[in-house]
Amino acid sequence: MEPEPLQQVGRTCVRYKGRKLSYFAGCDYFRLASHPAIEKAIVGALRKYGGNVAASRLTTGNHILYSELEAELRRFFGAPAALAVSNGYATNLVVAQALAGDFSHAYIDARAHVSLRDAACFLDCPVTEFPHRDAGAAARLLTRRKGRSILLTDGMFSGDGAIAPLAEYLKALPRGGLILLDDAHGAGTLGEHGGGTVELANVPRERIVQTITLSKAFGSYGGAVLCGPELRERIVARSRMFAGSTPAPLPLVAAACRALKLLRDSSFRQRLNANASFVKTRLRKAGFALPENPGPIIPIAPRDGAHAAALRKALLAHGVFPSFIKYPGGPADGYYRFVISSEHSHGQLENLAQALESSHD
Repeated sequence: MEPEPLQQVGRTCVRYKGRKLSYFAGCDYFRLASHPAIEKAIVGALRKYGGNVAASRLTTGNHILYSELEAELRRFFGAPAALAVSNGYATNLVVAQALAGDFSHAYIDARAHVSLRDAACFLDCPVTEFPHRDAGAAARLLTRRKGRSILLTDGMFSGDGAIAPLAEYLKALPRGGLILLDDAHGAGTLGEHGGGTVELANVPRERIVQTITLSKAFGSYGGAVLCGPELRERIVARSRMFAGSTPAPLPLVAAACRALKLLRDSSFRQRLNANASFVKTRLRKAGFALPENPGPIIPIAPRDGAHAAALRKALLAHGVFPSFIKYPGGPADGYYRFVISSEHSHGQLENLAQALESSHD
Protein backbone atom coordinates (compact mmCIF):
# COMPACT_ATOMS: atom_id res chain seq x y z
CA MET A 1 0.00 0.00 0.00
CA GLU A 2 1.09 3.55 -0.66
CA PRO A 3 1.64 5.69 2.43
CA GLU A 4 -0.74 8.55 3.16
CA PRO A 5 0.26 11.77 1.35
CA LEU A 6 2.01 14.42 3.42
CA GLN A 7 1.81 18.16 2.96
CA GLN A 8 5.00 20.09 3.64
CA VAL A 9 4.43 23.08 5.95
CA GLY A 10 7.26 25.56 6.20
CA ARG A 11 10.75 24.07 6.12
CA THR A 12 10.65 21.57 8.99
CA CYS A 13 7.04 20.48 9.43
CA VAL A 14 4.31 18.50 7.69
CA ARG A 15 0.53 18.40 7.97
CA TYR A 16 -0.58 14.89 8.91
CA LYS A 17 -4.19 13.93 9.70
CA GLY A 18 -5.02 17.58 10.28
CA ARG A 19 -2.07 18.25 12.62
CA LYS A 20 1.09 20.24 12.04
CA LEU A 21 3.99 18.06 13.15
CA SER A 22 7.77 18.42 13.23
CA TYR A 23 9.22 16.41 10.37
CA PHE A 24 12.37 14.33 10.89
CA ALA A 25 12.25 12.26 7.72
CA GLY A 26 13.14 12.44 4.05
CA CYS A 27 16.63 13.43 2.91
CA ASP A 28 16.43 17.21 2.45
CA TYR A 29 19.30 17.58 4.94
CA PHE A 30 19.57 21.37 4.69
CA ARG A 31 15.94 22.02 3.72
CA LEU A 32 17.19 23.68 0.54
CA ALA A 33 14.09 22.53 -1.36
CA SER A 34 12.24 25.35 0.41
CA HIS A 35 15.12 27.83 0.77
CA PRO A 36 14.15 31.29 -0.55
CA ALA A 37 17.21 31.46 -2.83
CA ILE A 38 16.36 28.09 -4.37
CA GLU A 39 12.73 29.07 -4.90
CA LYS A 40 13.87 32.29 -6.58
CA ALA A 41 16.20 30.35 -8.89
CA ILE A 42 13.38 28.01 -9.89
CA VAL A 43 10.91 30.79 -10.66
CA GLY A 44 13.50 32.83 -12.57
CA ALA A 45 14.55 29.88 -14.75
CA LEU A 46 10.94 28.86 -15.38
CA ARG A 47 10.12 32.31 -16.72
CA LYS A 48 13.32 32.53 -18.76
CA TYR A 49 13.63 29.00 -20.14
CA GLY A 50 10.34 27.18 -19.56
CA GLY A 51 9.98 23.87 -17.79
CA ASN A 52 11.42 21.16 -20.00
CA VAL A 53 13.75 20.72 -22.98
CA ALA A 54 11.57 17.78 -24.12
CA ALA A 55 14.46 16.03 -25.86
CA SER A 56 17.54 13.95 -25.18
CA ARG A 57 20.80 15.79 -24.59
CA LEU A 58 22.15 13.95 -27.62
CA THR A 59 19.51 15.44 -29.92
CA THR A 60 18.17 18.96 -29.31
CA GLY A 61 17.98 19.00 -25.50
CA ASN A 62 21.55 19.90 -24.56
CA HIS A 63 20.81 23.28 -22.97
CA ILE A 64 23.61 25.57 -21.75
CA LEU A 65 22.33 25.18 -18.18
CA TYR A 66 23.53 21.56 -18.13
CA SER A 67 27.07 22.70 -18.92
CA GLU A 68 26.83 25.35 -16.20
CA LEU A 69 25.68 22.72 -13.70
CA GLU A 70 28.58 20.44 -14.62
CA ALA A 71 31.02 23.30 -14.13
CA GLU A 72 29.58 23.96 -10.65
CA LEU A 73 29.83 20.26 -9.83
CA ARG A 74 33.49 20.13 -10.86
CA ARG A 75 34.26 23.12 -8.65
CA PHE A 76 32.31 21.87 -5.65
CA PHE A 77 33.69 18.31 -5.64
CA GLY A 78 37.11 18.92 -7.17
CA ALA A 79 36.40 16.32 -9.83
CA PRO A 80 38.11 16.28 -13.24
CA ALA A 81 34.78 15.88 -15.04
CA ALA A 82 31.07 15.75 -14.30
CA LEU A 83 28.08 14.54 -16.27
CA ALA A 84 24.54 15.59 -15.35
CA VAL A 85 21.89 12.92 -15.89
CA SER A 86 18.14 12.75 -15.49
CA ASN A 87 17.97 11.50 -11.89
CA GLY A 88 20.03 10.01 -9.10
CA TYR A 89 18.90 6.42 -9.65
CA ALA A 90 20.06 6.57 -13.27
CA THR A 91 23.63 7.59 -12.42
CA ASN A 92 24.78 4.08 -11.56
CA LEU A 93 22.98 2.60 -14.56
CA VAL A 94 24.59 4.90 -17.13
CA VAL A 95 28.04 4.19 -15.67
CA ALA A 96 27.49 0.44 -15.81
CA GLN A 97 26.23 0.61 -19.39
CA ALA A 98 29.36 2.52 -20.37
CA LEU A 99 31.64 0.00 -18.62
CA ALA A 100 29.89 -3.17 -19.78
CA GLY A 101 32.40 -5.87 -20.63
CA ASP A 102 35.39 -4.11 -19.02
CA PHE A 103 35.54 -6.22 -15.86
CA SER A 104 35.97 -9.89 -15.11
CA HIS A 105 34.33 -9.70 -11.67
CA ALA A 106 32.06 -7.34 -9.72
CA TYR A 107 31.74 -7.28 -5.93
CA ILE A 108 28.83 -5.56 -4.20
CA ASP A 109 28.08 -4.68 -0.58
CA ALA A 110 25.27 -6.81 0.85
CA ARG A 111 23.28 -3.67 1.72
CA ALA A 112 24.04 -1.69 -1.41
CA HIS A 113 21.29 0.53 -2.77
CA VAL A 114 18.98 -1.14 -5.25
CA SER A 115 20.23 1.18 -8.01
CA LEU A 116 23.69 -0.37 -7.65
CA ARG A 117 22.16 -3.84 -7.83
CA ASP A 118 20.36 -2.90 -11.01
CA ALA A 119 23.54 -1.36 -12.38
CA ALA A 120 25.50 -4.56 -11.71
CA CYS A 121 23.24 -6.37 -14.18
CA PHE A 122 24.64 -4.21 -17.00
CA LEU A 123 28.31 -4.94 -16.27
CA ASP A 124 28.24 -8.25 -18.15
CA CYS A 125 30.35 -10.15 -15.61
CA PRO A 126 29.77 -12.35 -12.53
CA VAL A 127 28.57 -10.40 -9.47
CA THR A 128 29.48 -11.54 -5.94
CA GLU A 129 28.05 -10.08 -2.74
CA PHE A 130 30.29 -9.43 0.28
CA PRO A 131 29.21 -8.79 3.90
CA HIS A 132 28.15 -5.25 4.70
CA ARG A 133 31.14 -2.88 5.07
CA ASP A 134 33.47 -5.85 5.62
CA ALA A 135 36.77 -4.64 4.17
CA GLY A 136 38.52 -7.90 5.03
CA ALA A 137 35.98 -10.00 3.16
CA ALA A 138 36.10 -7.63 0.20
CA ALA A 139 39.91 -7.80 0.16
CA ARG A 140 39.88 -11.60 0.12
CA LEU A 141 37.52 -11.60 -2.84
CA LEU A 142 39.49 -8.93 -4.70
CA THR A 143 42.78 -10.82 -4.36
CA ARG A 144 41.40 -14.32 -4.91
CA ARG A 145 40.71 -14.04 -8.62
CA LYS A 146 42.77 -12.79 -11.51
CA GLY A 147 41.35 -10.24 -13.87
CA ARG A 148 39.96 -6.74 -13.54
CA SER A 149 37.54 -6.08 -10.67
CA ILE A 150 34.94 -3.43 -9.83
CA LEU A 151 33.55 -2.91 -6.32
CA LEU A 152 30.09 -1.37 -5.84
CA THR A 153 29.10 0.32 -2.58
CA ASP A 154 27.15 3.16 -1.07
CA GLY A 155 29.19 5.94 0.51
CA MET A 156 26.87 6.78 3.41
CA PHE A 157 24.24 4.08 3.77
CA SER A 158 20.77 5.56 4.02
CA GLY A 159 19.44 3.10 6.58
CA ASP A 160 21.65 4.09 9.50
CA GLY A 161 24.27 6.53 8.18
CA ALA A 162 27.08 3.97 8.19
CA ILE A 163 30.14 4.89 6.10
CA ALA A 164 31.89 2.66 3.60
CA PRO A 165 35.57 1.98 4.48
CA LEU A 166 36.86 3.52 1.25
CA ALA A 167 40.52 3.68 2.25
CA GLU A 168 40.57 -0.05 3.04
CA TYR A 169 38.81 -0.91 -0.20
CA LEU A 170 41.29 1.12 -2.23
CA LYS A 171 44.22 -0.54 -0.46
CA ALA A 172 42.91 -3.97 -1.46
CA LEU A 173 41.81 -3.01 -4.97
CA PRO A 174 44.09 -4.62 -7.58
CA ARG A 175 45.72 -2.59 -10.31
CA GLY A 176 43.17 -1.63 -12.93
CA GLY A 177 40.29 -2.01 -10.47
CA LEU A 178 37.54 0.56 -9.89
CA ILE A 179 35.06 1.53 -7.19
CA LEU A 180 31.55 2.62 -8.18
CA LEU A 181 30.52 4.75 -5.21
CA ASP A 182 26.88 5.72 -4.80
CA ASP A 183 27.29 8.82 -2.66
CA ALA A 184 23.71 10.04 -2.81
CA HIS A 185 23.57 10.67 0.94
CA GLY A 186 27.19 11.64 1.56
CA ALA A 187 27.41 14.32 -1.13
CA GLY A 188 26.96 17.74 0.42
CA THR A 189 26.74 16.44 3.99
CA LEU A 190 30.09 14.75 4.66
CA GLY A 191 33.51 16.37 4.73
CA GLU A 192 34.47 19.91 5.64
CA HIS A 193 33.55 21.16 2.18
CA GLY A 194 30.69 18.74 1.50
CA GLY A 195 32.70 16.57 -0.89
CA GLY A 196 31.08 13.46 0.51
CA THR A 197 32.60 10.12 1.42
CA VAL A 198 35.64 10.71 -0.79
CA GLU A 199 36.54 13.87 1.11
CA LEU A 200 35.70 12.35 4.51
CA ALA A 201 38.02 9.40 3.82
CA ASN A 202 40.70 11.71 2.41
CA VAL A 203 41.39 9.40 -0.51
CA PRO A 204 42.30 10.17 -4.14
CA ARG A 205 39.49 9.85 -6.63
CA GLU A 206 41.50 8.37 -9.54
CA ARG A 207 40.00 4.88 -9.06
CA ILE A 208 36.60 6.04 -7.78
CA VAL A 209 33.53 6.92 -9.82
CA GLN A 210 31.36 8.96 -7.46
CA THR A 211 27.67 9.14 -8.32
CA ILE A 212 25.37 11.60 -6.60
CA THR A 213 21.82 12.85 -6.56
CA LEU A 214 20.77 16.48 -6.48
CA SER A 215 17.46 15.67 -4.75
CA LYS A 216 18.82 15.25 -1.23
CA ALA A 217 21.40 17.64 0.26
CA PHE A 218 21.05 19.97 -2.72
CA GLY A 219 17.26 20.23 -2.51
CA SER A 220 16.69 20.00 -6.25
CA TYR A 221 16.45 17.10 -8.72
CA GLY A 222 18.65 15.18 -11.10
CA GLY A 223 21.84 13.19 -10.76
CA ALA A 224 25.50 13.47 -11.68
CA VAL A 225 28.50 11.27 -12.32
CA LEU A 226 31.85 12.60 -11.03
CA CYS A 227 34.68 10.91 -12.89
CA GLY A 228 37.50 11.42 -15.38
CA PRO A 229 36.92 12.97 -18.81
CA GLU A 230 37.44 9.64 -20.59
CA LEU A 231 34.62 7.94 -18.71
CA ARG A 232 32.37 10.95 -19.19
CA GLU A 233 32.86 10.70 -22.96
CA ARG A 234 32.28 6.96 -22.84
CA ILE A 235 28.97 7.32 -21.01
CA VAL A 236 27.77 9.83 -23.60
CA ALA A 237 28.84 7.47 -26.39
CA ARG A 238 27.73 4.11 -24.95
CA SER A 239 24.91 4.52 -22.44
CA ARG A 240 21.50 3.84 -23.92
CA MET A 241 19.83 5.29 -20.85
CA PHE A 242 21.72 8.57 -21.17
CA ALA A 243 21.06 8.77 -24.91
CA GLY A 244 17.39 7.93 -24.63
CA SER A 245 16.25 9.96 -21.62
CA THR A 246 15.15 13.55 -21.15
CA PRO A 247 17.40 15.42 -18.69
CA ALA A 248 16.21 17.16 -15.54
CA PRO A 249 13.81 20.13 -15.94
CA LEU A 250 15.64 23.44 -16.44
CA PRO A 251 14.20 25.24 -13.38
CA LEU A 252 15.51 22.43 -11.17
CA VAL A 253 18.91 22.54 -12.88
CA ALA A 254 19.08 26.26 -12.07
CA ALA A 255 18.12 25.39 -8.50
CA ALA A 256 20.92 22.83 -8.28
CA CYS A 257 23.45 25.41 -9.51
CA ARG A 258 22.30 27.82 -6.80
CA ALA A 259 22.40 25.08 -4.15
CA LEU A 260 25.99 24.15 -5.01
CA LYS A 261 26.96 27.78 -4.45
CA LEU A 262 25.04 27.99 -1.19
CA LEU A 263 26.64 24.86 0.23
CA ARG A 264 30.13 26.22 -0.22
CA ASP A 265 29.26 27.90 3.10
CA SER A 266 30.38 25.38 5.72
CA SER A 267 27.97 26.81 8.32
CA PHE A 268 25.22 24.59 6.85
CA ARG A 269 27.23 21.46 7.71
CA GLN A 270 28.26 22.88 11.08
CA ARG A 271 24.60 23.36 12.05
CA LEU A 272 23.71 19.92 10.71
CA ASN A 273 26.45 18.22 12.72
CA ALA A 274 25.63 20.20 15.87
CA ASN A 275 21.93 19.32 15.67
CA ALA A 276 22.63 15.64 15.03
CA SER A 277 25.16 15.53 17.85
CA PHE A 278 22.68 17.08 20.28
CA VAL A 279 20.04 14.41 19.67
CA LYS A 280 22.49 11.51 19.55
CA THR A 281 24.14 12.57 22.81
CA ARG A 282 20.77 12.79 24.57
CA LEU A 283 19.69 9.39 23.33
CA ARG A 284 22.95 7.68 24.24
CA LYS A 285 22.68 9.10 27.77
CA ALA A 286 19.17 7.63 27.91
CA GLY A 287 20.55 4.18 27.05
CA PHE A 288 20.00 3.97 23.30
CA ALA A 289 22.67 1.92 21.52
CA LEU A 290 23.18 4.12 18.48
CA PRO A 291 25.80 3.32 15.84
CA GLU A 292 28.87 5.58 15.83
CA ASN A 293 28.19 7.14 12.45
CA PRO A 294 28.97 10.75 11.47
CA GLY A 295 25.82 11.48 9.49
CA PRO A 296 22.45 12.94 10.54
CA ILE A 297 20.51 9.64 10.37
CA ILE A 298 19.22 8.04 13.58
CA PRO A 299 17.70 4.54 13.25
CA ILE A 300 15.44 3.16 15.98
CA ALA A 301 14.28 -0.44 15.52
CA PRO A 302 11.30 -1.34 17.77
CA ARG A 303 11.58 -4.57 19.74
CA ASP A 304 8.10 -5.67 18.70
CA GLY A 305 4.70 -4.38 17.61
CA ALA A 306 3.83 -3.10 21.06
CA HIS A 307 7.06 -1.11 21.27
CA ALA A 308 6.45 0.32 17.78
CA ALA A 309 2.99 1.46 18.86
CA ALA A 310 4.37 3.02 22.05
CA LEU A 311 6.96 4.94 20.06
CA ARG A 312 4.31 6.21 17.67
CA LYS A 313 2.10 7.37 20.54
CA ALA A 314 4.99 9.17 22.24
CA LEU A 315 6.09 10.90 19.04
CA LEU A 316 2.60 12.16 18.25
CA ALA A 317 2.19 13.36 21.85
CA HIS A 318 5.33 15.47 21.42
CA GLY A 319 4.25 16.86 18.06
CA VAL A 320 6.64 14.76 15.96
CA PHE A 321 5.67 12.92 12.78
CA PRO A 322 6.17 9.15 13.35
CA SER A 323 8.55 8.32 10.49
CA PHE A 324 8.18 4.54 10.43
CA ILE A 325 9.42 3.06 7.15
CA LYS A 326 9.99 -0.21 5.36
CA TYR A 327 12.77 0.06 2.83
CA PRO A 328 15.00 -2.38 0.93
CA GLY A 329 18.02 -3.27 3.07
CA GLY A 330 16.38 -2.26 6.35
CA PRO A 331 14.67 -4.43 9.00
CA ALA A 332 12.00 -6.60 7.40
CA ASP A 333 9.35 -5.45 9.86
CA GLY A 334 10.25 -1.79 9.43
CA TYR A 335 11.87 0.74 11.73
CA TYR A 336 11.83 4.40 12.73
CA ARG A 337 14.32 6.49 10.79
CA PHE A 338 14.87 10.03 11.99
CA VAL A 339 16.81 12.49 9.86
CA ILE A 340 18.11 15.62 11.53
CA SER A 341 18.42 18.75 9.41
CA SER A 342 20.47 21.90 9.78
CA GLU A 343 17.24 23.90 10.06
CA HIS A 344 15.44 22.19 12.93
CA SER A 345 14.99 24.46 15.92
CA HIS A 346 16.28 23.60 19.38
CA GLY A 347 12.70 23.12 20.50
CA GLN A 348 12.03 20.58 17.76
CA LEU A 349 15.21 18.68 18.60
CA GLU A 350 14.23 18.70 22.26
CA ASN A 351 10.76 17.36 21.50
CA LEU A 352 12.20 14.51 19.43
CA ALA A 353 14.67 13.58 22.17
CA GLN A 354 11.98 13.71 24.87
CA ALA A 355 9.57 11.58 22.83
CA LEU A 356 12.15 8.86 22.31
CA GLU A 357 13.40 9.02 25.90
CA SER A 358 9.85 8.65 27.24
CA SER A 359 9.31 5.42 25.32
CA HIS A 360 12.64 3.83 26.21
CA ASP A 361 13.06 1.42 29.09
